[in-house]
Amino acid sequence: MRSPAEARPMALGRSPDPLDQVDYRLAQTPEEKDEIYRLRYRAYLREGAIQPSTDGRVIDQYEDAPNAWTFGVYFHGELYSSIRVSVLTSEWRMSPSVELFGEVLHPELDKGRVIIDSTRFVADPEKARNFPELPYVTVRLGSMAGVYFNADYGLAIVRPEHQAFYRRVFLHETWCEPRSYPGLVKPVGLMAAHLPTVRDRVLARYPFLRSSAFERRTLFDRGGGRPSSFDAVVTSFEPASIVPSS
Repeated sequence: MRSPAEARPMALGRSPDPLDQVDYRLAQTPEEKDEIYRLRYRAYLREGAIQPSTDGRVIDQYEDAPNAWTFGVYFHGELYSSIRVSVLTSEWRMSPSVELFGEVLHPELDKGRVIIDSTRFVADPEKARNFPELPYVTVRLGSMAGVYFNADYGLAIVRPEHQAFYRRVFLHETWCEPRSYPGLVKPVGLMAAHLPTVRDRVLARYPFLRSSAFERRTLFDRGGGRPSSFDAVVTSFEPASIVPSS
């Protein structure tokens, strides 16, 4: 089975490796955050996931949680997509997935599990048309977090029509059937993968998910501001092309 990144040709003038021109930025300033909140609104509204609002933004109570990293993905200096990565531990349990599927996740966190919860994955509806690799480039941030924080599980709360992507790329399994989430029109289900079990297989098929220790540290190290229970791993991988292998 071939991936969308292989099935569609590169746009004229693009580098063979889009990672060379992609910039991952942690949203820190009010302006950066507002641009992402507006992008979420446009993307969700376009796909019918939310109702129209006069505010034109999508924000929730987890934006400034100490265990959350909201990234913008920029291509040639323009915001193309965004994702929020929350790191869940027995001490830090703030995330949409815990809110919606707490009866499943709290027992795992009670056991000391470290879980990566990637949410608010959105892409600019217009720009994504010319960047078929954009979904892979964006979710790569959650994959890097899984390595950096030495996580046990990676989560995804997604609508039923998007679950095939996570099952194919990240070998996720369904943990809970779709439920309604406040603010969303369509229900979302909980999917998860045991990262130590699936990592080698995922990287073998999608080597673009590899990253260096330096890249992971640059993106996720908050120094003194990071929760003390988050310990970085030192395993590193060689850089690889964005294009998945067949």
